[in-house]
Amino acid sequence: MNALLELEDLQVFYGASQALFGVTMRVEEGQAVALMGRNGMGKSTTIASACRMLPLRSGAVRFAGRDISALPSFRAARLGLGLVPEGRRCFPNLTVTENLIAAARPGYWDLARVHAFFPRLAERADQYALTLSGGEQQMLAIGRALMTNPRLLLLDEATEGLAPVIRREIWAAITRLKSEGLSILLVDKTLSEILPFADHCVILERGAVAWQGAPDALTEDLTTSYLGV
Repeated sequence: MNALLELEDLQVFYGASQALFGVTMRVEEGQAVALMGRNGMGKSTTIASACRMLPLRSGAVRFAGRDISALPSFRAARLGLGLVPEGRRCFPNLTVTENLIAAARPGYWDLARVHAFFPRLAERADQYALTLSGGEQQMLAIGRALMTNPRLLLLDEATEGLAPVIRREIWAAITRLKSEGLSILLVDKTLSEILPFADHCVILERGAVAWQGAPDALTEDLTTSYLGV
């Protein structure tokens, strides 16, 4: 398999405080990678660094074989990095349609395909994002990322705070995207949902990679040590 995203020895700071301590990982073409760890261990920082939303003190980010470490985030996005951020961050005073087309780029995913994928977005096309339920906003955030026609979809806490029935709907959608060949880097806390989905797992502990491997190699001792409350 060919590496689509490679993070090499990332050292990232917030002011004087170091957040990442040499994070090294990769996402292969067509692979779903689960990025896991307790709160505050560096997962969102890793996602933001991959999307070039944070400067690197050292290390490298490569996408499709190209070093993008010095690129601004909008240029990284144009190369095919599609972010579904934690908290959804839809534009509240824009309609569903306006949110979807705000960063759209030509390709397979267009309004018609997103509407077919998430029929509820078609039903809510003219509503302002702030009037949507949490689940609908999450669908909108995913749809907006798909409209950029990404090669890699990065989802930061894609099902956090959602009702169980909506969680199942979001997981079904993400699973379908994976089955269609889209590469995915996913942050989520629910092991029962993320492990069957993932091809590879990476666990962060205090800003460093504590363990990585296949989901079936993740033992109870490891989950207790690195993922338990």
